[in-house]
Amino acid sequence: MSNPIQAAVIILWAALSACMFSTSCNLALAGPVARSNAAAPPDAAQPRARAYLFRGALGPIFSRGMDRLTERLEEAGISADVYEFTICRLIADRAVRDFRDDPAPITLIGHSMGGLCALTFAEILQSKNIQVSLVVTIDPVRGSPKVPLNVDRFINIFLSDSVLGGGDVVAEQGYRGHYASFDLKEHPEITHINIDKMDSIHDQLVTAVARLATRPVQTNGEALPLRFVVPPEAPVELWDSGTPQLARSGDTLQKLATLNHVPLWSLIQANQLPDSVPLTAGQRVIVPRRLVPLVATTVGLPPKR
Repeated sequence: MSNPIQAAVIILWAALSACMFSTSCNLALAGPVARSNAAAPPDAAQPRARAYLFRGALGPIFSRGMDRLTERLEEAGISADVYEFTICRLIADRAVRDFRDDPAPITLIGHSMGGLCALTFAEILQSKNIQVSLVVTIDPVRGSPKVPLNVDRFINIFLSDSVLGGGDVVAEQGYRGHYASFDLKEHPEITHINIDKMDSIHDQLVTAVARLATRPVQTNGEALPLRFVVPPEAPVELWDSGTPQLARSGDTLQKLATLNHVPLWSLIQANQLPDSVPLTAGQRVIVPRRLVPLVATTVGLPPKR
């Protein structure tokens, strides 16, 4: 994107972000954009969940990945709609009423200013004592809220050197949910404008939301936060959190990476240890985990287009 366009977008964001916190805002971009096609009759086997997705500023131009992800979720049987971030509070109020009438797991996903909206949305639900199953922010803007305590799982996929995004979101003190942060700054092929359109991320998110809707995940042990800078050429694997393991005599990070089916770089970063350092028996090692194994859930998901 050229510098003049960046400047124009930043100026527009400033105006629109002020509008987001007002229920009286009246902008052309503020109307809801529901994407409900004719749905199949209700089926007990279908996942029951609601997903709310939010575009960023100039969303109909630059955040169209949210539209495609919404379609993918609908194809998987999830009730999903995409909106402009400017009506964040209006949709949150509607979500509260819908949850009171018919409780179902809630997923919030947002790109850029839409990521700020997703976290604001979660805060509103927290004030109403409503839990959120999953929040995903995709290169949210700097200054986005912290992850509130009512969020079960939070994933941030961002570019720390992004001018238009770059939000390194942290959790509120006392947060006990699953937290994972993925900085893609070492991937030059990824920008603020295309990060929301990555098929590999869409695949993993659709799988996770559908799985969480049909079979709530039971976990044991600690949920340790993960913070990664994803190396160049490495695929983006969306782990939910870390879990502690105790090394045995003769264990190495490479051996543990192989046993747990995770790349070596993830263990090196999670534990701040070089690969060459031998592990001692009983040493605590953080291992990234998925609460929703991809291999068990990809069957039956819609093909990519």
